[in-house]
Amino acid sequence: MALVAAAFLFMGAPALFALAGADVPETSRSRAAVDRTEARLVQQLQAKGMSLDAAMFVQITKTPAQLTVFKQSSDGAYSAFRSWPICAFSGGLGPKKKQGDGKSPEGFYSVAPGAMNPASSYHLSFNLGYPNAHDRARGYTGDYLMVHGNCVSIGCYAMTDDGIDEIWTLMRGAFEGGQARVPVHIFPFEMTAANLQRHAGRPESEFWRTLAPAWAEFEATGQVPRITGASGTYRVETE
Repeated sequence: MALVAAAFLFMGAPALFALAGADVPETSRSRAAVDRTEARLVQQLQAKGMSLDAAMFVQITKTPAQLTVFKQSSDGAYSAFRSWPICAFSGGLGPKKKQGDGKSPEGFYSVAPGAMNPASSYHLSFNLGYPNAHDRARGYTGDYLMVHGNCVSIGCYAMTDDGIDEIWTLMRGAFEGGQARVPVHIFPFEMTAANLQRHAGRPESEFWRTLAPAWAEFEATGQVPRITGASGTYRVETE
């Protein structure tokens, strides 16, 4: 996967969708995926009072293994649009720490238009941006960690091709609406008190407790919290 992504980044770039302040890579494959799914998604979004070009937020849990897209309404709050099952992720629960450990990352990431790879060997993909500032502060290594299609994974989050078509189209719509980066929050499980207690004996439990405030803040407010991590510890920023 790293070689595929590297080829996309450093060889001749595909054509671009010219959007409002953002360029999303385009190939015949990604254009066809958007054309195939956009009209259907627009109708489904409208049925929920949502729009394709509204800002979006992505939340991933490993248990249950699913990816959920939230869309922003006119009052600024985010509501769930749809969840897709994750076909595969690797390494079980716990954060990715080093190149080659086979783990899929946990933590707080964001995706810019240039991180979307329409030429992926795994149908379509987007780069999560691992390692982020938190990961680098802890000395974690690795690169080209993706959400992609094709239902196979070594450190990435693999979706069905139909699933990534829909997620890709939703992200393109958000970028077209002016969103500069789509936040992606990745958790080992739903961050309830009961689940945290259930996993309290695991070595990752201290790290997981640093993820929990962001989950709780979003649940309480419907707003995506601002999070810092450059010190090596995640913290929810307060006004």
